[in-house]
Amino acid sequence: MILEEFDPCKNAVINPEMVVSKVDRFPEVTVSCFSRHLFEKVLSLFSPKQIAELHIATGVSPVYEISYQGKRIAVFQSYVGEPACVGMYEDLIAIGSKRLILFGNCGVLDKRIEDCGIVIPTAAIRDEGTSYHYALPADQIEVNHQYRDLFKAVLADAGYPYVEGITWTTDAAYRETREKVARRKAQGAIVVEMECAGMQALCDFRGTEFFQFFYAGDNLDHASWDPRSLSGEVRLDDKSRIMFLAFELAARIIDQLS
Repeated sequence: MILEEFDPCKNAVINPEMVVSKVDRFPEVTVSCFSRHLFEKVLSLFSPKQIAELHIATGVSPVYEISYQGKRIAVFQSYVGEPACVGMYEDLIAIGSKRLILFGNCGVLDKRIEDCGIVIPTAAIRDEGTSYHYALPADQIEVNHQYRDLFKAVLADAGYPYVEGITWTTDAAYRETREKVARRKAQGAIVVEMECAGMQALCDFRGTEFFQFFYAGDNLDHASWDPRSLSGEVRLDDKSRIMFLAFELAARIIDQLS
């Protein structure tokens, strides 16, 4: 099978270092989200300084530096979908990013998970393609090797409940059939999204640190699909507070590095 043709060689025909240049003194921690509405709203609360930009065929994604609690943090908006998300971060690793905190919306496979509730994935079901270019074939990949306990402390201090469990990473949002949903639930998945498996595989392959969490959105555990807060403009204030959880985690990681 083609998906079993994993090649561990790190020197490809095209490497990120061929298309981007390293940035001196790049911040120790990078934070990224997917929602344009959320990214722009939160960025407007700071005085951001552009330090780099990521180019793909559909546009340019600026990379900014902000100061949070006196600490330098890099921020950018990731593209939705694993190939684009992984490709962008490949470039950013080559530019200088060492560790990434990534968060965004997910669909829930358990209706008991509240709208905008925090979800910490422990493993990702690899129902996609990109991760197989970065890791040996397997049905799942363990995620969030580091900082899980540190993030739980952030949530406790902020008074946020959370759930932990397996995520289902798919690259075909319109092929989440009833049968597949039931099968993934039987495998232990509690949420579904489109980036986690590949992003963890990338960061493992490149030797960089990665932490991802989700805020719950649409409900697939229902007789009919319920979009809940899936739209980027819905509950934007709540989502903005969630982004500050990522900044708080970044600040504590930087403290640990000091």
